[in-house]
Amino acid sequence: MALSVFDDKKEKPSRKQLHDELGRSSILWEDITKWLSERYHPLDKEWVFSGQNWGWSQRLKQKKRTILYLTPCKKYFHVGFVLGERAVSTALGMDLPEEVIDTIKAAKKYAEGRAVRLEIRYKKHIQTVKYLAEAKMST
Repeated sequence: MALSVFDDKKEKPSRKQLHDELGRSSILWEDITKWLSERYHPLDKEWVFSGQNWGWSQRLKQKKRTILYLTPCKKYFHVGFVLGERAVSTALGMDLPEEVIDTIKAAKKYAEGRAVRLEIRYKKHIQTVKYLAEAKMST
């Protein structure tokens, strides 16, 4: 089973399907994309299928730089970042919840950075996403 609720490579998710699967969490998805659109204009939103294990996710980019990935699940979603070491240092100096700090510290290091994925279910998670986006884009 794929991480995303959308796992059929032949069918890119529609806006209605996304809203139906996310339920009340669709408001949080929209909050994130609206904030990023205002902050990092122009913002490109692109659906990508990352394979059978991952399914569909939406990549949000400013020009050629990927800011984050949104992966829809049933009634919630994941936000994924790839943070370089400077962004990690910046993020660790921010007022983030302890579990997010632990997630960043525990993230495996790759050549392109640390892969950090957060589960988004509640409005209180949105500020963390904004902080991490700022940490990434400031470096």
